[in-house]
Amino acid sequence: MSPISRVMRFRVSSPVLSGLIWSSIWLALGALFLSVMLTGNSLRESELLPWVFGIHGFASLAGGFVSARRSGRKGWYFGAINGLLYMLFVLLTSFLATDAAWSLRVPAILGLTSLAGAFGGMLGVNSGTPTSTSHK
Repeated sequence: MSPISRVMRFRVSSPVLSGLIWSSIWLALGALFLSVMLTGNSLRESELLPWVFGIHGFASLAGGFVSARRSGRKGWYFGAINGLLYMLFVLLTSFLATDAAWSLRVPAILGLTSLAGAFGGMLGVNSGTPTSTSHK
């Protein structure tokens, strides 16, 4: 292995942080997709709410999947924590950026992302390679 490839290698050791990074990547892709849909006039702003919930749910599911796969244990726990932290960061950003008001959508989306993250965590922990190969 060359010295440059050893220096350029970057690995996140925390499973939750890794899941949050992947959730953010999927959120960015979803926002880009919605921007293209809005620009192309195939979607109106009044029809965005189900799309926003879907994108946040999928981003949380993907982050929970990665988080639990990296941890290798307690999939629902790591997934739900990832979904909850992901949405808290998104809500904090939106409240600081736009001074958004609290509504019933806030607890609804917190519940959605926690459940989606937990489900992704259950899938992710079971998709990893088993740690013990000796079966009797």
